[in-house]
Amino acid sequence: MSQSRHTWFITGASSGFGRAFAAHALTRGHNVVATARHVAKLDDLVAQAPERVLALRLDVDQGGDAQAAIDAAVARFGRIDVLINNAGYGIVGAVEETPEAELRAQMETNFFGAMAVTRAALPTLRAQRSGAIVNVSSMGGQMSFAGYSAYSASKFALEGASEALAQELAPFGVKVMIVEPGAFRTDFAAGALRHMPQLDAYRDVVGPIRTFTSEMHNTQQGDPRKAAAAIEQALLADVTPLRLQLGADAVDAVRSHAQALLADLAQWEAVARATAFEARG
Repeated sequence: MSQSRHTWFITGASSGFGRAFAAHALTRGHNVVATARHVAKLDDLVAQAPERVLALRLDVDQGGDAQAAIDAAVARFGRIDVLINNAGYGIVGAVEETPEAELRAQMETNFFGAMAVTRAALPTLRAQRSGAIVNVSSMGGQMSFAGYSAYSASKFALEGASEALAQELAPFGVKVMIVEPGAFRTDFAAGALRHMPQLDAYRDVVGPIRTFTSEMHNTQQGDPRKAAAAIEQALLADVTPLRLQLGADAVDAVRSHAQALLADLAQWEAVARATAFEARG
């Protein structure tokens, strides 16, 4: 991607990371297609630069919404340079505490919703032979913690699809980047986390996570506007990373997790290799 005016298409732009991404893009002189379930929440964003902001209703869970929004964006600005799949929410609860309907809803929004928007945009990006898709995951897309099984499952799925997508789109000049933030000062903890009914059996193991997520609002160390700047910096680089961790907590946690994975691999390598088929006489 060259450094010029681009068109950023952002899901979940009414608050949190999505709003920070939109604000950053505007300050950089880009066009912004800001989408949200409740489009009235985007009015103040449009007022900042009416000629460069298109506000659209988009519920990623609703079939047809994604294609309609992509079509409207291309009709207005002629192209899409940066697609940011940011819309999503989290669930806090042990596997046994999480009803199947809640688990499916989590996957529907965080994974299938992002895939719907991506699939709608792909013909345009391929035809342009340029652009980038940014899928907002989490450090919980690399590892998981007690109480975050549903959320991490949805982010693991998003990351798996993104790895393959990066290879599929490379011949067309389209980049794919997975963003793995740690704790940032958004309203995620206050308004985007669903707490499942608590079972006494899990009070000791999941209880601390429930308390932590309830109390961390407005105490997180990460600055969403700095995250937006870091994302653009990575997209403008000659070699854009497949994964970009954001925040010292994310860097430390991902490194520790990777080291533990490599340690297990080394310890059990002989056992793993000994499973090779041997011809029987």
